[in-house]
Amino acid sequence: MNQTIEKILNGNWDNHILPFFWQHGESESTIREMMAAIHGANCGAVCIESRPHPDFCGPKWWQDMDIILDEARKRNMKVWILDDSHFPTGFANGAVLQAVDGLCKQNLFCNTLELTGSAGIQCIRLREQGLMDAPERENVSAMEAMYFNQPPARVFSHDTDIILSVTARMEDGTILDLTGQARKETVTFEKAPGRCRLSVITASHNSGYHRDYINVTEKDSCKLLIDTVYEAHYKHYAADFGNTIAGFFSDEPELGNGFLYNKENLLGCRQDLPWGKTLQEKISARLGTGWERKLSALWSQETDSETSLVHYVYMDELTSLVRESFSWQIGDWCRKHHVSYIGHVIEDDGQHCRTGSSLGHYFRGLEGQDMAGIDDIGGQVLPQGEDEPKVNHMRQPRNGEFYHYGLAKLAQSAAAIEPLKKGNSMCEIFGNYGWQEGVKLEKYLADHFLVRGINYFVPHAFSGKDFPDPDCPPHFYAHGHNPQYRHFGELMNYMNRAATITSSGKHQVPAAILYHGEAEWCDKDAMPFEKALRVLYDRQIDCHVIPADVFAKPEFYKARTGNPFLVNGQEYHILIVPGCRRIPEAAALGLAELKKAGLSVIFADRKPTALCDSEGGLPEILLECPEVPLGSLADAVSARELPAPLLEPSNDRIRILHILGDTPVFMLVNEGTEVYEGTIYLPGIYGGAYLYDAWSNRAETADAAAMNGGLKINIKLVPLKSSFIVCGEYTGNLYAPTASLGNEITLADWKRSTCEGASYPAFGPAKGLVLPDKLAEEQPEFSGFVRYETHFSLEKNSALKLIITDAAEGVEVFLNGVSAGIQIVPDYIYELSGREGENTLRIEVATTLERQCYPLLEGYRKMLAVPPAGGSGITGEVHLYRI
Repeated sequence: MNQTIEKILNGNWDNHILPFFWQHGESESTIREMMAAIHGANCGAVCIESRPHPDFCGPKWWQDMDIILDEARKRNMKVWILDDSHFPTGFANGAVLQAVDGLCKQNLFCNTLELTGSAGIQCIRLREQGLMDAPERENVSAMEAMYFNQPPARVFSHDTDIILSVTARMEDGTILDLTGQARKETVTFEKAPGRCRLSVITASHNSGYHRDYINVTEKDSCKLLIDTVYEAHYKHYAADFGNTIAGFFSDEPELGNGFLYNKENLLGCRQDLPWGKTLQEKISARLGTGWERKLSALWSQETDSETSLVHYVYMDELTSLVRESFSWQIGDWCRKHHVSYIGHVIEDDGQHCRTGSSLGHYFRGLEGQDMAGIDDIGGQVLPQGEDEPKVNHMRQPRNGEFYHYGLAKLAQSAAAIEPLKKGNSMCEIFGNYGWQEGVKLEKYLADHFLVRGINYFVPHAFSGKDFPDPDCPPHFYAHGHNPQYRHFGELMNYMNRAATITSSGKHQVPAAILYHGEAEWCDKDAMPFEKALRVLYDRQIDCHVIPADVFAKPEFYKARTGNPFLVNGQEYHILIVPGCRRIPEAAALGLAELKKAGLSVIFADRKPTALCDSEGGLPEILLECPEVPLGSLADAVSARELPAPLLEPSNDRIRILHILGDTPVFMLVNEGTEVYEGTIYLPGIYGGAYLYDAWSNRAETADAAAMNGGLKINIKLVPLKSSFIVCGEYTGNLYAPTASLGNEITLADWKRSTCEGASYPAFGPAKGLVLPDKLAEEQPEFSGFVRYETHFSLEKNSALKLIITDAAEGVEVFLNGVSAGIQIVPDYIYELSGREGENTLRIEVATTLERQCYPLLEGYRKMLAVPPAGGSGITGEVHLYRI
């Protein structure tokens, strides 16, 4: 029998939940109330969000932390700590404001001036002409306006600006290097007849929107964060490190160049770029003589060899420094002090491999962390949101394809292939979806990430501020006002059980896709990895994303060339390269060796013709590899007969995770809108099988039979309800769902009463009604609990089945005063035991807080909000059957 399933059925599962608990400097009683609420929601850990606190690392902060840790010790909870006073990580609690210039951010930018007219001596005052000014954004969003309307946090002397290169390109193509002639920000030269373009590259501290943040490429600058925040907490709580205190969380650390949250800042566009002393040393050594002049290629999107080389060298050195100076330095400090280091970067819409609001390379940016982190906030992942909507709730572009096919796979992949992470990945989840988000949507989101291999979650958020706190709702407790608090707690139990199973072994993933980050550095048209992944994942061919560093650093990744290709124990039977013009030399050589070893290598849509970082083309053996159009990729891969499940009939919204635990386990989720009924064939699986329902925590019978060297199972998958297939024998009694329904019992004379969340269970007077309920129309601003009560009679004790086809949205059923449990997604199905004589049926439905909070919105929150459109209470039918 599967030991993990047996443990869970006996009531023992691991904690995988560490929700944000926002700190505002509340009273002791409030902090203790909130810690009790978090623990009461079945969360065995908490992540302390410091951002709103008025005295981070000051006396009030330590006082509040004392209380939190005291409560955590009493409740055997673990505590994680966000590592800065401002968002994003990197402010170092204000230390940069007083730091020497060399520890501050520095950016690089290029300005040009077109000169016309006849030949002659030109004397150009560079600063007066704006040639030493940082670039400014022309179209500013509302969010950016809030920042740009404020003065810079720090202004540096112009004397700290460094002119790296001044060149003049004549009309005939001649380029003059004028750098040595620049004196006191003035350059004098003799211009030839016709047009001339003067280009000036400057390094300056006076650019970027976070000038009071650390430079993540410089070790000493990153150490400011360690000294100011990490060491301060160790000084106060050394005895708790590795015990109650589990670790630290970095929230969206950034390179910080460019324009705030700009998602289109591919290399070569008009922007400033990260710079620093160490980065300059690295790049000058690699580019050699004339390196300063070569930097001008960073503002070009040409695809020639010289431009590509400069792009690659710059990003390669930049992200390598981030890895060593920031990620590994902090991670090593944490592990030395017996705690872990986690967090995430901004991954949105491909930002994970760009500068600006991210760190330039997903894998390198998080390499020193102990989990692979991502976040899903504000309508990024949505039910059936693979392609629509095209804009998010902030009216900004939304790339549903990335969020549904790329986001979770980044974290699952890094967790699998990096030894340090030990298979652990984390998602910050549920945040900033608004008060309209309830447990039904949260269940969808939880399953979305669970079935994609994410096994730790940071729900966003619990807030101690007075209700309603308008900051990025929903808030799961809201001082008792959230009617779905207990329902949320049941969801946390479900997620803990499911994540305990998905963490019980490696995931069998037969296909690997090359991370496109390095290719995009040199080619703005490079295919994002999620496009190739999508066509395979929709055919139940699971994929990991692997970076070129797997080939450049095989020892670190424990990579072994062969067929299959082994990376940290993961076995890949095929490798797909998304279409691009260039790939790194290390990747090309590694792919060639894999091809020699007999592994299938496929290029999706187009084959690269050159290398990012050296002259020449692909190794000849790779020219033999097929170049397959994206639309034919799934067929081409399926023809390789990979060890992947097969569905009959096919369905592109069924998601499957194969866990190699004590015995093989398959998690199945239906992300479509219709019930799926069919068969699943599991090649190479032998013996018996049963089903496990993680919501009800029960083992169930499976209709399984041996077939052609595998196992065939008849399945029924209901949207919003997961199922686990557990291979092997079960030694106890299996639950067998009712095959047929008996006579329906008429339910009539319903009475309805309501109460707000904080008043539960003090319901008001009851009134009669006919279902479905029109409560949302009658009381458009009501949020809370809706109670429905009726009576029915039985001639004898009888087994019953109750089906509620829809409700908004958390449901608890009581028969004769006894709760039959909480359910959060339709159909809400209960098996009940009725008694002879009269029976009292009570159904309580918990709404979201959307309708109550919508009228309270103000300013831009009101402008961006969508009026409530959903129902309240029982919005479907209620049926009761004898069974």
